[in-house]
Amino acid sequence: MSGASKTGGCLCGAVRFTLKDTPTEYGACHCGMCRKFSGGIELGVQVMPDGITWDADEDLATYTSSEWAERGFCRRCGSSLFWRLTAPGPMHGLLSLSVGALDAMDGLDFNVEVYIDHKPDSHAFAGDRKRMTEADVMAMVAAADEGDGA
Repeated sequence: MSGASKTGGCLCGAVRFTLKDTPTEYGACHCGMCRKFSGGIELGVQVMPDGITWDADEDLATYTSSEWAERGFCRRCGSSLFWRLTAPGPMHGLLSLSVGALDAMDGLDFNVEVYIDHKPDSHAFAGDRKRMTEADVMAMVAAADEGDGA
């Protein structure tokens, strides 16, 4: 097994990136915005703002999807690449990079599901992992903001 990749990109190759660190885990989001953006369940790797270098990004486009986040995609092939937190605070700039955009996913641990209370009844992943409701996620973000003094 070669392990997860630090590199990746979109389907057509017009957008490419290199991660500072090799990811070890990923999670799933069941919220409505992620379902619409990804075409199903969003599977993502958390990347800190300084943790990614865009090697080719001329065709990288973003869409402001809410007051607190934007979505990134390739304007040429349409690949969903990430959502990024735009709200001020200690988590500002955090990316959830689409795990499928990695060149290899070997060895990644599926460790969390969020917005579990928005999950369609027909979706069920096997195994044990941390599961958070929308309220759990919002409380975590609020707690992070309070720690920033903002």
